[in-house]
Amino acid sequence: MNQGKIHSAAKYLCGLLLPLIFLLLSQDASAAPPDSTSFNPERAWLVGSAGTLIAGGTLIGLNELWYKDQPRTSFHLFDDLADWKQMDKAGHAMTAYYMGRMGIRAMQWTGTERKKAIWIGGSYGFAYLTAIEVLDGFSAEWGFSLSDMAANAVGAALVIGQELHWGDQRMQLKFSVHHSPYAQYRPNVLGSNGLERLLKDYNGQTYWLSVNGASWFKEKPQWLPVWLNLAVGYSADGMTGGSSNPAFDGQGNPMPTFDRQRQVYLSFDVDLTRIKTRSKVLKTCFELVSFVKIPAPAIEFNQNGVVRGYWLYF
Repeated sequence: MNQGKIHSAAKYLCGLLLPLIFLLLSQDASAAPPDSTSFNPERAWLVGSAGTLIAGGTLIGLNELWYKDQPRTSFHLFDDLADWKQMDKAGHAMTAYYMGRMGIRAMQWTGTERKKAIWIGGSYGFAYLTAIEVLDGFSAEWGFSLSDMAANAVGAALVIGQELHWGDQRMQLKFSVHHSPYAQYRPNVLGSNGLERLLKDYNGQTYWLSVNGASWFKEKPQWLPVWLNLAVGYSADGMTGGSSNPAFDGQGNPMPTFDRQRQVYLSFDVDLTRIKTRSKVLKTCFELVSFVKIPAPAIEFNQNGVVRGYWLYF
């Protein structure tokens, strides 16, 4: 289970790091004319080469780190839909979304025709994560997960659909995290230090759908800041195991009993990419951290019927 959790975290981390090269290449993507006559072969070659090298390199690295020493089998499916109350599926969707978002930016930078740029760039995350799922399919410890693929498709569809329909990302997937009290009971699974807990402890993670308010109006109302979003969050709590909590820890000691439950949150957020600035450095920084939900007051609704308020929720 420990290897499985590290493997899952590695998939998310590689997926979110890959688009950074595209972002750095395409700081002036918004200035690229959308018509096909502006196509720049040199930029296209650069983006294609960088994307291929980085994707290929990370896949080889994952194979060396996680798959090489694992028993191999024939290709098979693996049903992990019930694990971790689908928190890992939310991570898959967000990874595919941001890889697609940056892929579109990169294709726009090359001057590729609008719809082609959206379909090709927006599918980048789905294609990359599919390659990882295929590697999983030949691993005895894991397998090709149809529910992972469905989550990847949701993330890609969200970025492609909005770009085709509105030319804008009015709805964004975001992430926030805090330390939960459960890692201390299974540090080998949920993390033994701050960085591990950030990646492996689903109890402390929240995934958000952050919706911009002003973008839905044809004429922007003066009373509504263009950067203000309303966010709906999903999280889960009380989990020390995937589909169920173990009765004993790795040393045979009895484990406390925790109530596994889902949680939904309502909160405000800030769309940093809509803040006006002439600085390319700031624009790039805003893009780099745009996947992070800004801490803000929040209301929690959990499946036990309890409602809680937070002055500041991470």
